[in-house]
Amino acid sequence: QVQVEESGGGLVRIGGSLRLSCSASGISFSAYHIRWYRQAPGKQREFVAAISSGDTVTAADSVKGRFKVSRDNARGMAYFEINSLKIEDTAVYYCNVKHRALQDVEYWGQGTQVTASS
Repeated sequence: QVQVEESGGGLVRIGGSLRLSCSASGISFSAYHIRWYRQAPGKQREFVAAISSGDTVTAADSVKGRFKVSRDNARGMAYFEINSLKIEDTAVYYCNVKHRALQDVEYWGQGTQVTASS
């Protein structure tokens, strides 16, 4: 059984930093791309950042310059760090794991709430 779970969300001061974790079990983790998405209230889910199975990193313009993504294949873990948090970073953050070769094989976590507050 495949399980994907995010953790690390919470209430953070504007200008602060946050580290989200994504754990995935039941899969061959190294064969999967890891992508982070977020969904703010009343908005569509949007892509935030990704790290491929080959460690290539991509990100949305909204977080460039203040983010870091990483992965630990041995532990089945991925991480998303963001600093200089803005009010518009408030959203539910989701981890998506997608097989690097099999188009229809992907899994989502339940999401973790991040709230930036003054």
